[in-house]
Amino acid sequence: MLIRPGREAIDRLVRMALDEDAPWGDVTSQTLIAGSMRVTAQLVAREAGVLSGEDIFTAAMSLTDPAIRTHFVVHDAETFTGSTVLATIEGPAQGVLQAERVALNFVQRMSGIATLTAQYVAAIAGTKARIVDTRKTTPGLRLVERYAVRCGGGHNHRYSLSDAVMVKDNHLAMLAAGGAGTVTEALQAMRARLPHTTHVEVEVDRPEQIEAVLAAGADTILLDNFSTAQLASAVAQIAGRALVEASGGITLIRIHEVAETGVDIISVGALTHSVRSLDLGLDILPQ
Repeated sequence: MLIRPGREAIDRLVRMALDEDAPWGDVTSQTLIAGSMRVTAQLVAREAGVLSGEDIFTAAMSLTDPAIRTHFVVHDAETFTGSTVLATIEGPAQGVLQAERVALNFVQRMSGIATLTAQYVAAIAGTKARIVDTRKTTPGLRLVERYAVRCGGGHNHRYSLSDAVMVKDNHLAMLAAGGAGTVTEALQAMRARLPHTTHVEVEVDRPEQIEAVLAAGADTILLDNFSTAQLASAVAQIAGRALVEASGGITLIRIHEVAETGVDIISVGALTHSVRSLDLGLDILPQ
């Protein structure tokens, strides 16, 4: 089941974007287009992809003018081909023109994320691995960008720093600099201070770090920038004592061989930080 962002959160994001784009209204449309004029428009795909963002597109239109009606015929997580009509929009012309760019910016970026995620998911079909995102999201847009990952068939990592423990290389470097004892001792002391429900993940960037982390009882071990051979060896070494996550520069070209090593999770920052917005357009129909 695809869990959508709540309406209140969507409206908050959309209002911020609308205020940024037209703080005192759309001076062009308001002086050029008659207020009584109504229009019918279509959201049209210029290329194939996976849709994400129908709720936020609709909100951009209705929050600009409640008289605008948006009807999607393709829905979130569904695929489409180029030239497909994704939605029909009807209402006051001034409002549709004012909302156009904000609505498109959201749905183009979210659909780009969903489409790229679907490509990664398809590339690991037949393996036990799952594709997950990272915290490398656009500030303020994490909620909708991570929803877009789910639309593409991917999964979400921890949502924020507050959700789970993730000990990264800089944490370990500071422990070493502070003379906190061995890594195992430091992690065990940390675990003793945590609620029993808190998941603990530890990042390692060298194979020789693995045993110390396992001894501390980590739930997940993140293997950062390991070669494919190192990943396979590490999976055999860990042998089910913790979940195994692979991360670090994993491209579509390499993703299948990474999944075949037996890792449980593959995190891909590029899903959100390097994605290309999908080419979607708003076409006004002849009156």
